[in-house]
Amino acid sequence: MSRSPSIESIRVVLRTKHYSLKTEKAYLHWIRRFIYFNGKRHPKDIGELEVEQFLTHLAIEVKVSPTTQNQALCAVIFMYRHVLEMDLTNMSFQFAKTPVRVPEVLSHKDAIAVIDKLQGVHKTIGILMYGGGFRISEVLKLRLKDFDFERSTIFIFRSKGQKDRVTLFPELAKDAITKQIKKVESIHQKDINEGYGLTSLPSSLLRKYGKAATNLSWQYAFPSTTRCVHPYDGYVCRHHLHQTAFRKALRKAVQEAGILKRVTSHTFRHSFATRLLETGHDIRVVQELLGHDDVKTTQIYTHVLGKHKSGAISPMDVR
Repeated sequence: MSRSPSIESIRVVLRTKHYSLKTEKAYLHWIRRFIYFNGKRHPKDIGELEVEQFLTHLAIEVKVSPTTQNQALCAVIFMYRHVLEMDLTNMSFQFAKTPVRVPEVLSHKDAIAVIDKLQGVHKTIGILMYGGGFRISEVLKLRLKDFDFERSTIFIFRSKGQKDRVTLFPELAKDAITKQIKKVESIHQKDINEGYGLTSLPSSLLRKYGKAATNLSWQYAFPSTTRCVHPYDGYVCRHHLHQTAFRKALRKAVQEAGILKRVTSHTFRHSFATRLLETGHDIRVVQELLGHDDVKTTQIYTHVLGKHKSGAISPMDVR
């Protein structure tokens, strides 16, 4: 699809406000859908009624989920508010109510069974995710400098909500990470020998550190097999592995382990939190390790354990 001046102006504002590349792609997708739905008319020439009709179309005809519908609404509101400087003040259409779900988790035994079926670098990623409560994006963005072997901690830089945090570095992962560091060192030396060596960095960090960004410590712990062009700044660099590679490996491991539950990469994060609470860790500690702003978000895992039932026993189990 050709890049229109209107879309490019929205992209500039998204990047100025430091939205993630993932959010940028999602917002531009829904804004394009909105424009095409309205016959390619310029958004400044249409308003609340057309937005409501678009959202109704998504809900009734396309049958998108409430979460997807809300994302589309956020994208359109962003365009009007921050690019066109027009507020949608008279809309009757509100954000869709999303269902409150109790997360599906793996027992400790099942989590280990799945991890044991993973191979190579994917097994290391699985150990870190279950052992440290990572999101898949967080573990793939880890750099060699983020591992603290002495304190058994891992630093997570600018995660969801642009927040930094520190989480656990499992002892069982240390040998695998040591081997991975040697592998990364070999790849990085090859890049330098061929005239490259820069890792993928946010623009602000690249300006700050310059050629220091070719240091081994800045390299991703799980680098991509090929070099690429930086999506913002245009230089040749080495990015991290793509999420789809791990997801494919995980699906295969779950099947081989005979697990019948639906398991995604995020299931490891849910299972990490549940296991910590199950083994007696304070909920505030779990909240900090997960990076939750509010302990109410963390409390969902007490529902997984049945703690909200105050230790009630089923009548069928009373003798």
